[in-house]
Amino acid sequence: MSTSNATLQTTAKTKILNGGPLPTVIAGPCSAESEEQMLQTAQELKKDHRVSIFRAGIWKPRTRPGMFEGVGTVGLEWLKTVKEETGLLTAVEVANTQHVEEALKHGVDILWVGARTTVNPFSVQEVADALQGVDVPVMVKNPVNPDIQLWLGALERLNRAGITDLGLIHRGFSTPNNKPYRNHPKWQTIQEIRSLAPGIPLICDPSHIAGRRDLLETVSQQALHLGADGLMIETHINPDVALSDASQQVTPAGLDRLLTALDLESERVAQPEQLQDLRSLIDKLDNELLNVLFLRSDVSKRIGEYKRTNGLDIYQANRWQQLLQNRLQTATDTGLDQDFVKAIFDAIHSFSLGIQNEVFATQAPGQPVSQVQ
Repeated sequence: MSTSNATLQTTAKTKILNGGPLPTVIAGPCSAESEEQMLQTAQELKKDHRVSIFRAGIWKPRTRPGMFEGVGTVGLEWLKTVKEETGLLTAVEVANTQHVEEALKHGVDILWVGARTTVNPFSVQEVADALQGVDVPVMVKNPVNPDIQLWLGALERLNRAGITDLGLIHRGFSTPNNKPYRNHPKWQTIQEIRSLAPGIPLICDPSHIAGRRDLLETVSQQALHLGADGLMIETHINPDVALSDASQQVTPAGLDRLLTALDLESERVAQPEQLQDLRSLIDKLDNELLNVLFLRSDVSKRIGEYKRTNGLDIYQANRWQQLLQNRLQTATDTGLDQDFVKAIFDAIHSFSLGIQNEVFATQAPGQPVSQVQ
């Protein structure tokens, strides 16, 4: 699969964006549970002019069997009624040919490919094949694991099937340490995917990133500051009794308070003067960091010379484990992410061993080489 963004042919207009000055807001329950639940939620959402698309999960991919896996096709009938009574556009997740065919038959306006489907190119291709020749907007959630090429590949497969009204959904990634989130946002991926798929709308899904209501505002505002074109927020008339993901859903009234608290009409970037000051500070800190790394590398070289002279092994396992544990504890004490700090020190340690290997390689001819572990 080519990774060139030149393969993506997109349209100038899209149903995914509301076309106004405010970000697009997609709202609705995680799962369609009953016609009453759907209509009550949608009717309340209709009162909020900021909401333009109603979402609902019809088929729910669950981690283990026996969990609530959605009501199935009957939920599409309820979704059709929602559209007729409120005028909101509708959106559902699809994962196979049957889902696509049923959704289109019931007049769903927008489809999306979920994270568990995006991770599997075979499944994405099945959806793409089912959409061949169909004119419908399709959004793609990032895969569960942080693989930008899988995300881009899903867009390309749909595009090659003739889908030109495309969108991205950023819902975070599963990592070894997601705290305090349900899924780590890895905010840098927004710019990465946009550089590969320029011009394609990007919607943030704060519900799946946060996993809890009290983090929704923070996540939503960060996404908007990074230029997200909209938000997909799970909204339920009574979230405490929801059959799936109850802790991350809000009531329509809660959504109203959330959207009101957000800076929806800002430029979504810092003012130029403030941004320049912050960038100057980053430049200063980076220069200091590079100077420290240079000094550390020099010390590593001198340690290598000492080891060579005294017949010591380059790799000292106990010393490395003690050093790493100490640095990770310091990271915890200062509020830094342990995975981030570990990655940095793994790279530093590997580089230091490389320096010491070079020292050993330049020893005098005939001098015995200590065994390197």
